[in-house]
Amino acid sequence: MSKGEGTRERILDRALRLASRDGLGGLSIGVLATDLGLSKSGLFAHFGSKEDLQLAVLEVAATRFTETVMRPAFRAPRGEPRIRRLFENWMAWIGDPATPGGCVFLAAATELDDQEGRPRDFLVGSQRQLVGSLAKAARLAVEEGHFAARLDAEQFAFELYSLLLGCSHWKRLLRDPRAEVRARTAFERLVATARIAS
Repeated sequence: MSKGEGTRERILDRALRLASRDGLGGLSIGVLATDLGLSKSGLFAHFGSKEDLQLAVLEVAATRFTETVMRPAFRAPRGEPRIRRLFENWMAWIGDPATPGGCVFLAAATELDDQEGRPRDFLVGSQRQLVGSLAKAARLAVEEGHFAARLDAEQFAFELYSLLLGCSHWKRLLRDPRAEVRARTAFERLVATARIAS
């Protein structure tokens, strides 16, 4: 890794932590430069604009989500075991100390939902891809005979996605100490329903 690549990686790591706490709108090239002991012009050389920085943060977050949640889950056997691994990995992601402010995608979703631009386009695309992967995992569970043949895979994906977002909300905003227990209960009900879908 070159010095420039190392610096860029260090910038993005710090920016991701800040964005998880302060949102994408709270990212500041000046604050990042001060935090990292860089000049503004040096940092600006890596990211030509605030939008470029925001987009890069979303890209690195998506890569980390893929590496820590999705890829390990898709190494598990097809069907219900894979869905269970995905759920457990995502639960770990919600509480990851590397993002002290919580999931950057949730923060970005509320900031960007009514805006236009490359960061929103990237976020929408990555979230649609994620939901598509959840639906595919459900279809594979049907093929393996773990879930009922009549299961609506897209509905399953919607409910799984929703309960994980809800867990984050209950855990972080509401500070409910039973948030994870509630999410696990909801997950088991969802899986049980998928087994007998009619």
